[in-house]
Amino acid sequence: MVGAQNKKISAASARAHTRKSKQTTSLKLAPKMIVQVTVALTAGLLGWAYLAIKPPPPKVCGSPGGPPVTSPRVQLSDGRHLSYKEKGVPKEESRFKIIVIHGFDSSKDLDLPVSQELIEELQIYFLFFDRAGYGESDPNPKRSVKSEAFDIQELADKLHIGSRFYVIGLSIGAYAVWSCLKYIPHRLSGASLVVPLVNYWWSCVPADLSKAAFKTLAGQDQWTFRVAHYAPWLFQWWMTQKWFPSLSIMAGNMSIFCPQDLDVLKKLSTTPSVGQEKIRQQGVYESLYRDILAGYAKWEFDPLDITNPFPENEGSVHIWQGYEDRIIPFRVNRYISEKLPWIRYHEVPDAGHLLIYNSNLSEAILRELLCR
Repeated sequence: MVGAQNKKISAASARAHTRKSKQTTSLKLAPKMIVQVTVALTAGLLGWAYLAIKPPPPKVCGSPGGPPVTSPRVQLSDGRHLSYKEKGVPKEESRFKIIVIHGFDSSKDLDLPVSQELIEELQIYFLFFDRAGYGESDPNPKRSVKSEAFDIQELADKLHIGSRFYVIGLSIGAYAVWSCLKYIPHRLSGASLVVPLVNYWWSCVPADLSKAAFKTLAGQDQWTFRVAHYAPWLFQWWMTQKWFPSLSIMAGNMSIFCPQDLDVLKKLSTTPSVGQEKIRQQGVYESLYRDILAGYAKWEFDPLDITNPFPENEGSVHIWQGYEDRIIPFRVNRYISEKLPWIRYHEVPDAGHLLIYNSNLSEAILRELLCR
């Protein structure tokens, strides 16, 4: 006992003992800290992912803080509004009533290069409108190929343009014409699809043909359409991320335009663009992104499911396609026209995607639709 009491502990031994105790305590805390850090990182990552894929809220026209309503509108049965513009002769005096369906990143302010002389000669009434989410038309969170046809039908009824009318759809806006041919053919007097959108997942088109046409697109556009088709919930992230290029036309990639299209763009740049600032004002997701998502989703039908709406030749359906078009390759539209002989196919050899802005072609489209 006396020996034990007289035993001395050196300062170095004491420090070593203290360090050992602290290390033991730290090691005991490490697993708990790892769990906490892991949970925090996971929560942060999930929060970032949620914000990255979640579309921003729309800025609805006429709502508090939203853009003002400056154009005439009709209210649909579901409460949404569609903005419209009328041109040509008064509808009460017209022989032909045409609803024009604008394309991607466009609006009811689209200016067709049609002479006043032709309008008066044929007595044409034009009805242009902003599709859902564009311009001053309310967004539609349930927007689809099918919904477009019933928007058009209700717009026509609200404006009392009659039981039948013509439709002309441009580019991606032509999916609304396919929808009209499928769901409201009894309301149509005739239809023209001008450089119409191609959905590369239509089952009616041979896989090798779709693949060949798809491969002619820019790589970044192929990926954009794949995301829209297979993972629409990721589309907001895909279009806003900075790691990979997304859609060519929005990134300013001019290689998607053929020489003829570039000439058109040069001419258009010399004239003021009316209403351009309003196109995306309610949000790019509600206008442009939903348009792509609807067009490249899985459709409820394929074009080859559609039957001839004019079996007695009381009307006609036309496809106009530029052979040099790099945005909508001609191969698929040519194939569909061959399989549906009641469609009159017009393949313009020296024209691209913007052929509607050629005044001669624009007037030819109208004469073929209304006078044949």
